[in-house]
Amino acid sequence: MKLMKRNLKSVHYCLYKGREPLLDDDGNETGEYQVGYEIPVELQCSVSPATGYAQVNMFGNLESYDKVLITDDINCPIDENTLLFVDKEPEFGNDGNPLCDYRVRRVAKSLNSISYAISKVTVS
Repeated sequence: MKLMKRNLKSVHYCLYKGREPLLDDDGNETGEYQVGYEIPVELQCSVSPATGYAQVNMFGNLESYDKVLITDDINCPIDENTLLFVDKEPEFGNDGNPLCDYRVRRVAKSLNSISYAISKVTVS
């Protein structure tokens, strides 16, 4: 399945890099960690606002997602730990963490495309 160019939207994603140790003023590790993410990468994909019956079956019984991203790049590295900027440009907080608007909930790979169930991040 090839995606039509007119249906593609530019989104950005940040891959999970791992836990990074926090350092004190002298450069020593404090024993605490923060989650680290790579720099945002742009991806052209189809973004579906609807969650219909076909998508519910595609992702099993998972119904707690808001949108579906579809890409025909079968080498796309996005996984369940990835943060997304779908409805806004990439931005970062004072601590350097990405202020994303969506998270990947599920990945469904097929022979010619990959579908991602994503959910809105709630800011508390």
